[in-house]
Order: sequence, then structure tokens, then C-alpha cells
Amino acid sequence: MALSYKARRRLSLLILIVALPLYIVVAVTLVGLIDRPPFLLELAIYIGLGVIWAFPLKAVFKGVGQADPDARDE
Repeated sequence: MALSYKARRRLSLLILIVALPLYIVVAVTLVGLIDRPPFLLELAIYIGLGVIWAFPLKAVFKGVGQADPDARDE
């Protein structure tokens, strides 16, 4: 089942405004639970976590910045 353009726009906005900040808080909290790793390892963890969230959501964000393909040309 493919999402419509409007549904993808709304879902991407919800993800960016609600889910991503929640993900950041959870990631920082989980990394903070362990003893502070060396700086480069900590940096690699944050970079990895910063990139990993986008892969499962790639289909939602694809084409959202484009004009609505279903809109009628007037």
C-alpha cells in the first residue's frame, strides 16, 4: 500500500517534529548510561545513530520536497 503525497508530507512532518527529537533524547540517554567512551568512539556512535534513523524512513521522505504530482495544473 503506497502512501499518498499528502500522507507522506504529514507523516514526514510528524517524524521530524515529534519522533526525531524523541529519538535524540533516547540516544543521548542510552549513550550516557555507559561510562563515557573515548571522544572518537563517542563521535562515531553519534554519527552512526544520526544516520541510521533515516534509512528505514527513506520511502516516507522521498519526493516530499517536490510539487504535488496529483495536483491539477491550472
